[in-house]
Amino acid sequence: MPRMWAVRALLALAVLAAGSPAARAGSLPGPVACYGCYAPALVTSWQWQLQGKVDTSVDVQMYDIDGFDASRSLVTRLHADGRKAVCYLSAGSWEDWRPDAGDFPARVLGRDNGWPGERWLDIRALRVLRPIMRARLDMCRRKGFDAVEFDNVDGYQNRTGFPLTRDDQLRYNVFLANQAHRRGMSAVLKNDLGQVRALLPYFDFALNEECFRYSECDKLTPFVKAGKAVFGVEYGLAVSDFCPEANAMDFNFLKKKLPLRAWRIPCR
Repeated sequence: MPRMWAVRALLALAVLAAGSPAARAGSLPGPVACYGCYAPALVTSWQWQLQGKVDTSVDVQMYDIDGFDASRSLVTRLHADGRKAVCYLSAGSWEDWRPDAGDFPARVLGRDNGWPGERWLDIRALRVLRPIMRARLDMCRRKGFDAVEFDNVDGYQNRTGFPLTRDDQLRYNVFLANQAHRRGMSAVLKNDLGQVRALLPYFDFALNEECFRYSECDKLTPFVKAGKAVFGVEYGLAVSDFCPEANAMDFNFLKKKLPLRAWRIPCR
């Protein structure tokens, strides 16, 4: 029988071909295969904690935690408990508290993105960003992570201070996914709902914030149809307002509070 990664790749390509605007897919490099990479089941329990000491007592199959703050020993402990670990990185914004913050020249720093100490990046500056992001992915690999969540990869839809285009974003996001795969880690598409169909062959699962609040969750269904899991959170809605629909769509949703500490209410 074909390996599961191959089945998923074929399904993704079929979904892409069956009516997606390829968005200049011909100008993009092909997807890098990720042999043996983590591919969560459509129904997978999970925890998303990016702040505070990570509470490892939550009985879930997958943890998504901050890549810089997590130690290798923490990832090892999660694995020993039978969990998978996702490395959170902000790939589209500069954060002034990160140890590599000084590696970003001022010319690639754009507008404030709404979070303290954080500014959008000029993702067109690939000569600058490629080595920085490669080094970050090397860090995730050294710590033993199974996958990488790339945050802030929808700058083209925001006021970044740069004239970013859809194609700029596609090029950058494909670079990130392929680099994760080259290091044996799955790639997680964060938000960027406008490019789901074009990016589906490159990313292994998806993570979304508040698609039910904004009535746009249908844009994530190509992932499920391709056999790839969808994870997500809502902050302001009551559990009863989104969990039944999330479960019916085979999404793995949580209710969370900002900041993203250990507190959670799972939909299932």
